[in-house]
Amino acid sequence: MTQAGTSDEPLAAPREVTAPAPARASGWDWSDPTVLLVEDDPGDALLVEELVADCHPPMSLRHASSLAEATALLADLRPDCVLLDLHLPDAQGLDALTVIQDSAETIAVVVLTGQSEEEIGLAAMAAGAQDYLVKGHVDAEWLGRAVRYAMQRKEAERSAVALHASQLLAQENARLERGLLPKPLIGTTHALEVVSRYQPGRAQALLGGDFYDVIQLSDGTVEVLIGDVSGHGPDEAALGVALRIAWRTLVLSGIPADQRVGRLEQILIAERPAEHTFATLTCVTMLPDRQRVRVVRAGHPGLMVRTADSLELIEVSGGPAIGILPDSEWEAAELVMPGAPWGLVLFTDGLFEGRTDLAGNRLGEDGLLTVGRELTAASSEDFVDSLVEHAQRFSEGYGGLEDDLALLHLRWHEGTEARR
Repeated sequence: MTQAGTSDEPLAAPREVTAPAPARASGWDWSDPTVLLVEDDPGDALLVEELVADCHPPMSLRHASSLAEATALLADLRPDCVLLDLHLPDAQGLDALTVIQDSAETIAVVVLTGQSEEEIGLAAMAAGAQDYLVKGHVDAEWLGRAVRYAMQRKEAERSAVALHASQLLAQENARLERGLLPKPLIGTTHALEVVSRYQPGRAQALLGGDFYDVIQLSDGTVEVLIGDVSGHGPDEAALGVALRIAWRTLVLSGIPADQRVGRLEQILIAERPAEHTFATLTCVTMLPDRQRVRVVRAGHPGLMVRTADSLELIEVSGGPAIGILPDSEWEAAELVMPGAPWGLVLFTDGLFEGRTDLAGNRLGEDGLLTVGRELTAASSEDFVDSLVEHAQRFSEGYGGLEDDLALLHLRWHEGTEARR
């Protein structure tokens, strides 16, 4: 919109125009935005400067007369919005928009078009500009509103892109975590019933620092692991997975049970995120005669033995948690199981460490045992679900169950034969 009597020579240097600061509209998100005008025509540039001087709320304006000068300014100025003429000495049409977007992809762009070029303004918006203005048809109020709306649209676009990326990452993490959850290896005879519950302490997580696994060997022996890495973060969850997979490898490789805990400690020390990280665990071997169980305990809570009319908490002797006193020894204790059909219940401390009153008292293993004894007649599924539900209900008014939680219930199906 070159006016009669104006010169086509570019301005000698960028100039800054700041309108006086009137009372700001309440609730406005962007105050005193900085706008970069990219315009080679001095007359058009002067008219924009005058409009900016009349804008309320105020804006700060910088002027560049070429695309090269604009890209140099963008690196230091970081304006909130660019007013871009599409006919510059060193770029024409949408090429100028592409260069600006490549130089400052997070900055809003409003293109300036001639009276007969509205189509190119629409094309610019399709190419990523937030708005366009027709030269000669703009007043101060319209300009100010267009700039701020463009900034708002750009912020909304950035938020949408960030949200989409976050959702994709969350979906990827969920698939990864779901794939790392244990899948017990048990025989095809369906003689063994395994019921598990797993609840990470971290919000919106699928995997925590607690871990478990079950493997049934070809001779009918069942190997069981349950453990708890200190802490609740993703590093602890990754370490728990590493320990579980290492234990599975040791079992399937035929490493004797009394050597596995020491090997796991070596792996923990090599992989742990901090020197103070440790893990508690219990390893159980259910012998194929179904009359004996061997237990190796490393600083972990006890286990429960369940029959149709009883529930007992068993705490065998053991050693420290792995990672606390390196090179410790852990001996196996052998339990003779009841003659009646029985099951084993293994759990981590997240099940009973929830606070149950304002004094900070916790449910504890004795409280958990009391709850469990009221459920002895329940099926395995109902038993573990009710145990978790009761623990949650006792603590829900005092912070809830904040720690990771793992719970295993194992029993032989009645009517299936033991191996001798």
